[in-house]
Amino acid sequence: MATQEPSPPSSMESNKPGFPKKILGNKLEDKHLCNCCHNILRRPFQAQCGHRFCSYCFNRTVSNGPQKCNACIKEDIFEEPTSILKQGCAFPDNAVRREVEHLSAVCINENCTWKGSIKDYELNHEGKCEFMIIPCPSCKERIRFNEQERHNERECPERTLNCKYCKEPFHFKNIKAHDEICPKYPMICEGCAKKKIPREKYVDHIKFCSKFRTPCRFHVVGCDMSVEKEKIHDHERAFAYEHLNLLLHYIMGMKVSMEGLQPQGLELAGHKLVELQQSLRELEARVSQLSTTSSGPPVQGAAAAAVASSSSSSSGPPASAPLPPPPTLAPTLSVSTSFTPLPSSVGAALELQLHSEKTKVAELGRRCTELEVKSGTFENVVCVLNREVERFATTMEASNRQHKLDQDKIEALSNKVRQLERTVGLKDLTVAEMEGRLREMSSTTFDGVFVWRISDFAKKRQDAIAGRAPAMFSPAFYTSKYGYKMCLRIYLNGDGTGRGSHLSLFFVVMRGLSDALLKWPFNQKVTLMLLDQSNREHIIDAFRPDVTSSSFQRPVSEMNIASGCPLFCPLSKLDAKNSYIRDDTIFIKAIVDLTGL
Repeated sequence: MATQEPSPPSSMESNKPGFPKKILGNKLEDKHLCNCCHNILRRPFQAQCGHRFCSYCFNRTVSNGPQKCNACIKEDIFEEPTSILKQGCAFPDNAVRREVEHLSAVCINENCTWKGSIKDYELNHEGKCEFMIIPCPSCKERIRFNEQERHNERECPERTLNCKYCKEPFHFKNIKAHDEICPKYPMICEGCAKKKIPREKYVDHIKFCSKFRTPCRFHVVGCDMSVEKEKIHDHERAFAYEHLNLLLHYIMGMKVSMEGLQPQGLELAGHKLVELQQSLRELEARVSQLSTTSSGPPVQGAAAAAVASSSSSSSGPPASAPLPPPPTLAPTLSVSTSFTPLPSSVGAALELQLHSEKTKVAELGRRCTELEVKSGTFENVVCVLNREVERFATTMEASNRQHKLDQDKIEALSNKVRQLERTVGLKDLTVAEMEGRLREMSSTTFDGVFVWRISDFAKKRQDAIAGRAPAMFSPAFYTSKYGYKMCLRIYLNGDGTGRGSHLSLFFVVMRGLSDALLKWPFNQKVTLMLLDQSNREHIIDAFRPDVTSSSFQRPVSEMNIASGCPLFCPLSKLDAKNSYIRDDTIFIKAIVDLTGL
């Protein structure tokens, strides 16, 4: 017993809008379109007004209460209450559903070669195609469905990895940042070259590593050598002179800096010097006063003593001893003797110090003068710069105003250009539409006889075999100027029971402007012919319409369902040597019997 094919979900289970139009393998018919989403019907519902909707679209439309049918309004056939959409006013259209499910379909994803019916597409392929483009949930990059696993494992910049050292998770884009802070990351000692030292233990290692090179302790005063820890004492002994010289220069530099940074110390020294000079002048005045007071008696005593000594040396021993000096003169002589060297030693030292301090004060005065001159120059420069800044600000303000005006003009011109582009686009569409109508009118006949010339037959047949264009429609033709409007539909690789083995040819009744004046259903005999271009043996098939079929009722859309001959001509007859194909061209002829019209 054959296994029963699973059915798609029921009408009430559908939660998707219609199928995209691109999946259809043959020409799209309006009756297969949803009047809401305008895609191919999925679980079609038919409302009271006759329009069809997807189950999902209909339920969504009436979820907020009764709604007017937009299709009725558009076709100008709105009529209450039949054109009001509401819950319970529509029923599942199973006939159209079966038609839709049996339509041929192809996958719309690039490089996918899947083919089948729409029913197979919904059951087995929709949402499962390996070539389907989906966004990555992490990085939002668009990837193919069959590449999702590889992308998540190898390519996604937002993928999460576990550190092979500390086992902590991190994003792939942060791998370098994590390596910089990972406590288990292996380090290499620059001294002993030991490898694979965890970062958390590296500091402890270099504290005790005797081979690790550290800066000399005198690096703060200028020694730029790095020495291994075990040789640091040998380095200090070998470069003791250089270290002391660097230290001396460093201290002298600090002294000069301190003197330059503290001019108030020089001012204080100047005040002290003035006080010392005043004290020196007072001391010299006292010395002079004491010298004047004691200058007379001492000189006389000295002269007598000198005379006495000279006489005693020339005449022998004196008759009597010389008188002692007065007791009051001894202190005077001693004071004079103690104060006499003071002006020459202390005064000279103070004069030298005074000269040094005056030199420093003069140098500071010269520096102050230079600073005042520079300050005045800088003030002038600042004034000039301020004027330039004000002028530049005024210019910038004017430029900004002009820029804004220019932007407004550009925006206005851009709007005009966009408007003109839209107008040109509409004109192009109108021209294209009129050209199509002109081509259609040039090939239109009004006597019920139509000859269809199909060129590039080999290429178009290959397109049909590949599924790119399985069916072709002829231009429209009429039984009379105000008669029935018709066309032909041909499958160069067959359709239905003739697919792959026969050329299928169908007759299609189209909606015309004079349908209201015609007799319905269509009941004229139709003869279809593949013309032998040698005029010997035409392939002919004829039929009389089934008046109960919807294919021959008055059309409610652009065209009815095609009806005709799926086994019109075996493809083997066309593949062999024949006279039906000449110059890669075939001719199809249709004759509509006008009896009774």
